[in-house]
Amino acid sequence: MASERKFVVENVRRVLLREYMMEQTKRAGFGGLDIQRTPMGTRVTLMTERPGLVIGRKGGAIKTLTDEIEHRFKFDNPQIEVQEVDNPSTNAQIMAEKLAQALEMGWHFRRAGHSTVRRIMDAGGKGCLVVISGKLTGQRHRTEKFKEGHIKFCGEPRLKWMDLGFAVAKLKPGIIGVKVQIMKKEAKLPDEIMVRERVVSDAELAEAKKAEEAAAQPTVEGAGDAAAAGRPKEAEAKPEAKPEGEAPRSEEPKPEKAPEHKPKRAPRAHKEQAAKEQPSKEQPAKEPAKEQPAKEPAKEPAKDQSEGAEVKKDGAA
Repeated sequence: MASERKFVVENVRRVLLREYMMEQTKRAGFGGLDIQRTPMGTRVTLMTERPGLVIGRKGGAIKTLTDEIEHRFKFDNPQIEVQEVDNPSTNAQIMAEKLAQALEMGWHFRRAGHSTVRRIMDAGGKGCLVVISGKLTGQRHRTEKFKEGHIKFCGEPRLKWMDLGFAVAKLKPGIIGVKVQIMKKEAKLPDEIMVRERVVSDAELAEAKKAEEAAAQPTVEGAGDAAAAGRPKEAEAKPEAKPEGEAPRSEEPKPEKAPEHKPKRAPRAHKEQAAKEQPSKEQPAKEPAKEQPAKEPAKEPAKDQSEGAEVKKDGAA
């Protein structure tokens, strides 16, 4: 338990120091506090909007703060380093204090909230959330929220990229709390992916050109083949012209292939030849019908002779 109490005491001391520095540097625009322990002592980094007010004339103000930190909060050999905030409009603590001052000056809470959000987004913030809570319009407590852009409420993006600020405005009805959350402009969300362009070297360019030339050659040969395919068969049958100086190649005669014997067609040819040489049995019956007209003219002259003889006989008579 001793070690746990030690951590608790150390953190409480740091919170009290932060509140004290916030109160002392309110006019200078308190923007944050960082405490680091070093072998030489304790280094306190103070970020403000106007560092000149913190340092004072000839460093008198910063010496007073250093002595107070050493005797009041029991820090060993404190060293205060003051830094100026680059862009105060994207610092949540500075914007919360300015919003609280605007409310104390009499600004309407809606006007103050919208103007704060617009100022943060114009300065380059990726998102912001402004919460004003207290007695805004009556005796009953209420809360108003003003938000725009990307806002993360949990996880690593909130711990890493969200800047938190808190301030208090003291009005007649009561105290009004002001909370400001700003997502930094350099925040990189998990869903944002950047694809870098590849740098091509000279050797790769040369290889690509060679590959293109090699790919273009087959296309030319293919075009020649296509043109040759469109030529007539006679042109294809012509022998190619042999270049001069080359000896003619001896072409050996190819052995002739024996004709294939087709057993199915041979019997039919044999039957046809046999039918021509030897008439069939049906042919003799048909042949006498063809010879009958040749016999009839032979009989007719006999009749004519008989009739002529009869005429002669009649004439003789």
